[in-house]
Amino acid sequence: MGLGDKAAAFKMIEQAMALIPIEKDPFDGPQVIEILARVAAQTGEPDRAIAALQKLLSIPYNSPSGVPLTPALLRLDPMFDPLRNDPRFQRIAASSASKPAAK
Repeated sequence: MGLGDKAAAFKMIEQAMALIPIEKDPFDGPQVIEILARVAAQTGEPDRAIAALQKLLSIPYNSPSGVPLTPALLRLDPMFDPLRNDPRFQRIAASSASKPAAK
């Protein structure tokens, strides 16, 4: 993504999702979904980003950063700036729903 190759970025994410499916690896699988959400937000794919964020906020997981996304963090994280005007993102970021902690 950083090199401007959107197709390659999504191809790598799809490969990672196939190797580490969330259904088989609830520890590492969600991390790939967070990366998908971030890449999709940055590359103008709001539908993919929103779907990934909705999934992440509905499950416990460990983030690659060590801090799982929450609605409060979504409001602050500049990677999601391209989604700020999307009403779906605004609803997600405004929610106060908490999820169980990852084990």
